[in-house]
Amino acid sequence: MLATFDISNTRIKAGIFEREELRATFSLAADVRRTADEYAVLLDGFLREEGVARRDVQGAAIASVVPPLTGAFEQVCTRLFKRQALVVGGPGTRAGIRIATQQPRELGADRIVNAIAVQQLYGSPAIVVDFDTATSFDVVAADGSYAGAIIAPGLSLAAEALFQHTSRLQRFEVTHPRTVIGKDTVSALLSGAVLGHVAMIEGMIARVRAELGQPAIVVATGELAALVAGETTVIDRIEPWLALVGLRLFYQRNEGHGDRSGSGDRPGLGGSGHPRS
Repeated sequence: MLATFDISNTRIKAGIFEREELRATFSLAADVRRTADEYAVLLDGFLREEGVARRDVQGAAIASVVPPLTGAFEQVCTRLFKRQALVVGGPGTRAGIRIATQQPRELGADRIVNAIAVQQLYGSPAIVVDFDTATSFDVVAADGSYAGAIIAPGLSLAAEALFQHTSRLQRFEVTHPRTVIGKDTVSALLSGAVLGHVAMIEGMIARVRAELGQPAIVVATGELAALVAGETTVIDRIEPWLALVGLRLFYQRNEGHGDRSGSGDRPGLGGSGHPRS
């Protein structure tokens, strides 16, 4: 078994793979104030609920954009699994995908694992739209290289900004709008936030495809992927756990790097992910 952790600014997505099968998933709030011990207790509880024995976890991989939490989860892996975690971007590791940007070192670990996963699952060219704190577009070119990215404010972030920076507009739940033209303040806000975001997605995908000069499959991931996909036809597939699949593939490509356990062999983790349409 392999433990995988995708750490963003707001959420920590964790997954346990049994070879290529994603056996269990967990989601936690990202909080730099929590200690490694606190996260270890939380994760241990999740593992118990899913019937996963800690001793059966033979490896761990981390993709993180929050440095304090990277270190904390390295400690969590050492404590729970007695394994040194493999960290995306860590010394001596390789992504297994060519990064064709001007500043490859600036590329976030989440961007790398999304690109690894989509290239393996669907080939190239491909566009990943990741609905997180920011809405990010990862572009994989026809030759399989990481061509570049687009980063826009996330849907929930934009909706919250409207509430925070206006005196009379109220906070609202992000859900499917019933109409384009709002009949009250909440429905007007909902239409502008959700359908405005959808229009941005459609426009950016059209521009990316035009720049690539050929069709490209569009794969959505992240908490709001299903919501946005329900309002447009430009999204071809939904992969809620795309980054975890990418982490599994990253681990496989770097499995022999360093002494990570001190004993025992680790199983190969090949195979495909779990696409949903």
